Amino acid sequence: FVDNLFLPEMKSIGLGPLKRGDLRRVVWKRPHELVPNPVYIVQGASRFDFIQGRLGNCWFLASVGALTFQKPIMKQVINDEQSFSVDYAGIFHFKFWRFGSWLDVVIDDKLPTIDGRLVFVQSKTPNEFWPALLEKAYAKVCGSYADMDAGSISEALMDFTGGPHMTIKLSDASGKLWETMRRASQSESLMGLIDDKFLLLQIDLFFGLVEMHAYTVTGVAEVVCKGRPVKLVRIFNPWGHGEWNRDWSDRSPLWKLVRPEDQKYKVVLDNGEFWMSMEDFCRNFSDLDICCSDVNVLTGSHSSSWKTEVHRGQWVLGTTAGGCSDDIDSFSRNPQFHVTLKEPVEGPRDEKSPNLLVSLIQKSHKRNRHLATNFHIGFNIYEVPAHLKDQREKFPASFFRNARLVGKNESYINTREIMEFFRFKAGEYLIVPSTYKPNEAASFLLTVYSKTEAIIKDSSGYGMTRKKMIPRDNDESFQLFPQYADKYGEVDAERLQRLLNENLYAGHSQKKTGFSLDLCKSLVALMDLSVTGRLSEFECLRLWKRAVFLKDIFYGKDVSRTGSLSLNELRNALTITGFVLSDSMLNLMALRYGDSNGEITLENFIVLVLRMDCMAKTFKRLSAGGPNMMLGENEWMHLTMYS
Repeated sequence: FVDNLFLPEMKSIGLGPLKRGDLRRVVWKRPHELVPNPVYIVQGASRFDFIQGRLGNCWFLASVGALTFQKPIMKQVINDEQSFSVDYAGIFHFKFWRFGSWLDVVIDDKLPTIDGRLVFVQSKTPNEFWPALLEKAYAKVCGSYADMDAGSISEALMDFTGGPHMTIKLSDASGKLWETMRRASQSESLMGLIDDKFLLLQIDLFFGLVEMHAYTVTGVAEVVCKGRPVKLVRIFNPWGHGEWNRDWSDRSPLWKLVRPEDQKYKVVLDNGEFWMSMEDFCRNFSDLDICCSDVNVLTGSHSSSWKTEVHRGQWVLGTTAGGCSDDIDSFSRNPQFHVTLKEPVEGPRDEKSPNLLVSLIQKSHKRNRHLATNFHIGFNIYEVPAHLKDQREKFPASFFRNARLVGKNESYINTREIMEFFRFKAGEYLIVPSTYKPNEAASFLLTVYSKTEAIIKDSSGYGMTRKKMIPRDNDESFQLFPQYADKYGEVDAERLQRLLNENLYAGHSQKKTGFSLDLCKSLVALMDLSVTGRLSEFECLRLWKRAVFLKDIFYGKDVSRTGSLSLNELRNALTITGFVLSDSMLNLMALRYGDSNGEITLENFIVLVLRMDCMAKTFKRLSAGGPNMMLGENEWMHLTMYS
């Protein structure tokens, strides 16, 4: 098997990790071309199996080190039943959690080598290949090996677990830190560290530690030294060497002073793993990342399992990328999520610990990881008054000017994920995720964990609401019709094209491309009640009055006077016609009827509204008790409008 989506070529390595001369020397080889008896895993996967290669991906390998401690999670990620003997075909599978779902990543086993040695991560046992294959699979996810260079350990920890994640600033850690780490070490949790105190680049200068380097927390223990309890943290360096050399290091004299039963914790091998005191731990590292499968690990609560709600959304340029609440008018355009937090069921009540965890993850639209930009993201939470609890549409700017802000994340941060715990009473709330600046486009994943039942609805996700009709037809004479009708008193698409282009734009200088023949054919099809391919005088009058009505709305809402509507202007114009669209439907309209910038011309605006009007009427007719109408209105509108 050869993976056509991640070919064994220079592009898959990328620029940066290797010099050009070394790139030309790379030969992609399968494991059986490197050793006579390749093995996927030798006697179980361990953190001591590998050392970092010629790639600055210590953040990833430190996460792999943490992964080896949690066998159930490890088994899911690497599938330890794969081998180079049974059913071998040069194909391997790995699973990573990517933005809300588990992704099955398929690769071939061709690995980059120079002079017969693996270029990147290497196994200490020459014929063991799970680390190199796992690294290749993750490189495919990132876009190339080069795209794995430099990163946050939290990224890989989250991609291995898919569970809730917390970053703890060790400089201001609370007294609860030790208990949190102890709970994490005893559950299916992964813990990682980074030392960026001095902003150096992986230089071994500070008591054996490496600045700007990622480490794994592999355990915690409490020993008794000279009659006093001492809290210790065990740490692993993915380089496989280089260790802390102060108190509680491998050869520290303090180990001679502990109780005999605590001697078992002493490590004397130079294998990259070492102990240090809790005080030195907080003093020398900046951030601790914990990913777990149970929110109670982070809170210390012993309540029943938390409920989880996951919602996907987008900040779209021109519509839903509204930026922060500094500008309320713009902020109100962001996606909105209405949360109903229920009363707890019978049982003991915990009145102090958090009962809500909100996580926001951003996802760039870029394929390659190093091209992705992490915007500064955050969210606000507002209390929804009782009289607005049944509102289905987006809350307008006027709501936010007077709404009570009851929660928000600490600050806008340019990281992949932010999360915050809250303690809320039962009631109605509105979560508004946003970027700090407006018009920053990205997808996002909003996850809400709650102790009690929480019903979450996308306030901007309902397909369409019809509030009023466009003007009724009347029997006014149509003076233009005789000038364009054929001898049978009808107008076909070509004659309609001339009629509209020569008369509809009167008094407006912003005419753009005019009505094309295809657009006019669409208009004929929409207004042709007799299904003849031509419009009668009555049908043409109906079309003309609607076109004039929509033209006036169009130019009234074209605030920028460009002759086209931005998506926000389009939303306002459609509201006047009687249609209130969801964010997702509006985005589809921009794709289907907009130009390369997503803007809508007058011609396309008229076709869009008339088509929506026709499809809405058709749905209501077909769904009135008919046995064959199985689509919901939202599904129907998506299918018919984006076609």
